[in-house]
Amino acid sequence: MLSAAVQILAFVLALLGLVGVTVATVLPNWKVSVTGWTSLMTPISHMQGLWMDCNFYSSGVFSCTVKNSMLSLPPYLQMTRISMVLSGLVTGFGVCLASLGLKCTQWGGSRRAKAHTAIAAGGCFVLASVLCLVPASWFTNEIITAFLTMDVPENSKYHIRGTQTDCGKAVRIQERAAGQGSAAESASSRTEQAKDSYSLQEYV
Repeated sequence: MLSAAVQILAFVLALLGLVGVTVATVLPNWKVSVTGWTSLMTPISHMQGLWMDCNFYSSGVFSCTVKNSMLSLPPYLQMTRISMVLSGLVTGFGVCLASLGLKCTQWGGSRRAKAHTAIAAGGCFVLASVLCLVPASWFTNEIITAFLTMDVPENSKYHIRGTQTDCGKAVRIQERAAGQGSAAESASSRTEQAKDSYSLQEYV
């Protein structure tokens, strides 16, 4: 009963991780440049994301332009795009597997099949966490390196905003979900093995 409750908790955390990865991928504020107010048509905030760049003007206008060309992007941004999309897909696949491995459901086959499915779902969550953490760290390193470089003009330097933090939270949620799900399944497997061994001894 306890392992089933832990599995449900892990499943909910995995869903939150999927939402976090999706939000972090879509939001345009991966890096933000804030400038002083000069006129109504001067952007006071310039945000760059994986898919679009947005400007917020002092007049209250907010406009975005989509990055249509993949080849014109720097390598770290291309890899971040690919990794974040793969992270979302792997997380979604892991959630589907986790739903089949839940002990409180009727689908998914026998207990042994559910155990293997739950372990596979945990592996998907760990892989998705790595796919989310590595590009976010690389992207952050590029921002910090450019910010500390003296040759880069001040108006071309960017700051780190909340998207990396959102991605990090999603990673921690996924890792926790994977760990709790795997631990619950391992504890359940050991309990079933102990029961089978005890029943075999009584039979002998």
